[in-house]
Amino acid sequence: GKVVISDRYADSTTAYQGYGRGLDLEMVKAVNNAATQGLKPALTVLLDIPVEEGLTRIKGREKDRFERENIAFHRRVQEGYLKMAADEPERWLIIDASQSKAKISGIIWQRVSQLLSRG
Repeated sequence: GKVVISDRYADSTTAYQGYGRGLDLEMVKAVNNAATQGLKPALTVLLDIPVEEGLTRIKGREKDRFERENIAFHRRVQEGYLKMAADEPERWLIIDASQSKAKISGIIWQRVSQLLSRG
């Protein structure tokens, strides 16, 4: 197999469109499954942070259409990500993103190293 690193995948669509925008979750998942031919990542990293803190971190930069949404939208998206992680804990790594970058990268590298050593 190959190692692929991506900053977004089908789970993002489910979180933003299904949970955030309230589209039918089963329909969103079916479209994702068709688009990805059922391919799922071996590891999905969720950098979890309180919504308010996340929005504070992006102040001063140009916001995209999702970042301009209200706080309730962002809470629904966060809840969606956490629900997906709870449903498939074997492929999710939830990290408290209020930690230092060095600490976060160390946690991620430890998990990635375990995956790579399995082959």
